[in-house]
Amino acid sequence: MTEFEMPANLVTTIGKDEPFDRWAGELPEVVAGLCERWEVEVARPYQPGGTASWVAPTTDGRVLKVGWAHYEARDEAAGLRVWDGQGAVRVYRAERFGPTDALLLEACRPGTTLTASLPPVERDEVVAKLLPRLWMTPPPGSGFRPLQSMTQAWGKSVAPEKLPDPGLARAGLELWLGLAGSADREVLLCTDLHPGNVLRAEREPWLVVDPKPYVGDPAYDPIQHMLNFPDRLAADPGGFAGRMANLLGLDPDRVRQWLFARCVVEAERQPDLWTVAERLAP
Repeated sequence: MTEFEMPANLVTTIGKDEPFDRWAGELPEVVAGLCERWEVEVARPYQPGGTASWVAPTTDGRVLKVGWAHYEARDEAAGLRVWDGQGAVRVYRAERFGPTDALLLEACRPGTTLTASLPPVERDEVVAKLLPRLWMTPPPGSGFRPLQSMTQAWGKSVAPEKLPDPGLARAGLELWLGLAGSADREVLLCTDLHPGNVLRAEREPWLVVDPKPYVGDPAYDPIQHMLNFPDRLAADPGGFAGRMANLLGLDPDRVRQWLFARCVVEAERQPDLWTVAERLAP
């Protein structure tokens, strides 16, 4: 790598948060230091890339990911180690220092996303085959955070009075805060599995990348996949929730409840989701 190149999506994040901007400004030195310590050479980063990480192939056939150490992605490396290549990419090295999470990962070839590869209905089926393989019981002492810690953190930003029906919004927020504690089983979750985070590979047909592991209710895990299809949600949110529940062998009522609650939580930032929440309301 002769000249440091920034991924286009990462550039769009700069200018919104001073600590993040400082981190982004130090990326050339951070990447160079990692390459020296880990004895790897990198090519140009993937474009357009992500909004909070710098990711590039190495000349020895692996991938270097240098990310902003944000709250949700804290246990990415730990989750990948537990899965150990079962449905997800392998991690070879990982290090956290300051505001940086660095990982040396298995490369996916050809690396085409599920989004670009198959029509929507077939994407559902691929995701439904991958998720149960990730739903393992974490080993004792692994320290993964409970899903409830995430729902509580997100819930603090919800202002029901700012939404069209504050009463319905309060009901959705109450469900959001309570569902994680009422699950009849808890497993290691991906929480951010959607077709853009599933890549074509050689070792397996599809591998998951960029997980954000928590431990909790498996009925939560298909929600992000569904949110990536706004047209399908708008057309028939209950039917979509039922389809994913059926494919995954989950309780359709719990999947629907999670989808309703998540739509309420996201509605202030994504107003179209309020209409979906109204249609899913208990």
